[in-house]
Amino acid sequence: MSDAINPTVTKDSLWYVDNYIVLIDYYDRTISRIAARCVRKGNIAMEEYEFYPYILDVLEEICETGEYIIEHQELHPYVEKRIAGGIPALKKNLSLYQEELTNNQSPEMLKADPNEAKKMNEVMSNFDKSVDPTAGAGMNIDELMSKLMAENNVEAKDDFIDTKPQS
Repeated sequence: MSDAINPTVTKDSLWYVDNYIVLIDYYDRTISRIAARCVRKGNIAMEEYEFYPYILDVLEEICETGEYIIEHQELHPYVEKRIAGGIPALKKNLSLYQEELTNNQSPEMLKADPNEAKKMNEVMSNFDKSVDPTAGAGMNIDELMSKLMAENNVEAKDDFIDTKPQS
């Protein structure tokens, strides 16, 4: 059989599997460290931490590495041995990391990388928009907003200010 039909696994391609595993652990430890740092800085939100974009950089590398592994089927037997749950678990977790990355990127980051908007649109096209993220929390998003507005004595208006970046 030719290598085009059955590509061989190289030391360089195996690096992606090992790197993915290392990055996942590193990401978890980085989140824990930054969360602790935010508490020490007055309990600020993680997004307000001055080095928060570094988390997004790690997430982006996780996503790129995971996509490489999925695209290179010759690596799948190694994933089955090294990652609990094998390829299905890798795909599920990768989807979660991609969603996390997409949900936390700023418009400035998207402008800096023209391919990022395309990647974000691909991820979002697979996102089930019919699911209310507040479902099961006791009230839907409209009820929650009404409650918050009432608590803050804010009158509901249909002509709200659109904070989305203008094209």
